[in-house]
Amino acid sequence: MDGVHDMGGMHGFGPIPYEVNQEPFHDDWERRVWGLMFATTPPEDGTLDGVRHNLENMPPHLYLSYRYFERWLYHLTTTVIASGAVTLDEVLSGKAAPNSLTRTDAAGPESVAPYSVTQYRREVDAAPRFSVGDKVRTKNLHPRGHTRLPRYARDKIGEVILHHGAHVLPDTNAHHKGECPTHLYCIKFSARELWGSEADPRDSTSLDVWECHLERA
Repeated sequence: MDGVHDMGGMHGFGPIPYEVNQEPFHDDWERRVWGLMFATTPPEDGTLDGVRHNLENMPPHLYLSYRYFERWLYHLTTTVIASGAVTLDEVLSGKAAPNSLTRTDAAGPESVAPYSVTQYRREVDAAPRFSVGDKVRTKNLHPRGHTRLPRYARDKIGEVILHHGAHVLPDTNAHHKGECPTHLYCIKFSARELWGSEADPRDSTSLDVWECHLERA
């Protein structure tokens, strides 16, 4: 979807701060949010694509002002409220409602799976439409739902430099419409194709793009 979260190519935000030897967590509460993310997110809303789409729906002023893990906390809070696990009043007060039922099924450290990278590659019968070296154009899409094709790379011509095989399609997976495995390619775009004639002709950007977002150039 189009929104302030899709910040690629936007102007006016200044340079990106860079920290030498940056620690993964700046405060202890960020470490706790990391753990909660994998221990409490309801399975039906816990896909990576679903998380991203929930963050896309954040009010713009919050998205721009929140730190990285504050956005994660926003997702956790809104998700558990929507699931009925807690109420907004309980979140705001930090206390359980007087008449709420006490639960005895809290997860312990031994029952929480260790962090691992989820595999999204799938086998499909359909042959890939494109091959390495093909010139392709990205479609000019403006979906109301989730998509992994950023605005700055839409309606641009690039070259296929790698075929990843078929992977889960975020555009459907984020909305519980099925995984819809689709061939995924790495596309190389010249900097001038993306940013115009003022870009350095020696520079390029490579993006992973699903087949349904591509057509022959």
